[in-house]
Amino acid sequence: MSITTHIRELFQPIQPTVSKTSGNVTYVEFLPSINLQPYIYCYWQLKTTKRLGTPFSYKVVSDGCIDILFEINTPQDNFVAGFCRKYTEYELNPEFNYVGIRFLPTIFPQIFKVNASELSNKFQSLEDFAPETSQFIAKHFNSGMTVNEIKVSFDSYFQGVLKKITFDFDSRFYNAIDVILKNYGVLNLEKDIDVGLSIRQLRRLFHFYIGDSPKTFSKVVQFQNILKAKPSNQSLNQNKLFYDSGHYDQSHFIKDFKTFYGVTPSKAFSNDY
Repeated sequence: MSITTHIRELFQPIQPTVSKTSGNVTYVEFLPSINLQPYIYCYWQLKTTKRLGTPFSYKVVSDGCIDILFEINTPQDNFVAGFCRKYTEYELNPEFNYVGIRFLPTIFPQIFKVNASELSNKFQSLEDFAPETSQFIAKHFNSGMTVNEIKVSFDSYFQGVLKKITFDFDSRFYNAIDVILKNYGVLNLEKDIDVGLSIRQLRRLFHFYIGDSPKTFSKVVQFQNILKAKPSNQSLNQNKLFYDSGHYDQSHFIKDFKTFYGVTPSKAFSNDY
């Protein structure tokens, strides 16, 4: 089993904010080929099925990943969205068809030899960081492509890319990620991560390969595990979920959740949201 296969087993990033919208906007995720799954979490498509009457507000929650994305009608304009320490909201045109690639944590910097902290909390031109991939997207994608055609094109390209890549899987660093994921982000970083790296070394590696500190990554992992649990408003109140997620009280839990999602937990998990 590869190190990144283990990450995939322990961490399934969720983007939940479109699921309860009208049927005129759809969001789907589809898997890459099996040999790419230790590196790429999913491909995705966000599109309108019918022109909307007004611009669409799309919210991206913090998920610990780095994405490549583009509007398939104008594939020459392609972008990279880095690790985000808070939710991001975009106003999209009334008609759109966005396609993306979501890389598992640490993988984008490994493939493209980019310091992830240069991408953090930013939405930037892919050309500036991965010109060959930017050019490939510009030349090989168009609005008439089906989901399967998109997948085949991505699979073929990234299988070729990975053959040329030498990965630097520092076992100490990846062991630290493993500890964070196995503990659902709820741990004392100085006491619980004993992998042969100083806190300073660990922080430097996290900034390069993740895009932020071990503490921030752990908080995102906590948040993502709450999303995965899909708690009801009743269980939020009764089960004291904020303690399980590493918070000392409910007010800090709500504050952190709003930072990563943009609304309170009760609003996020209500049936009408």
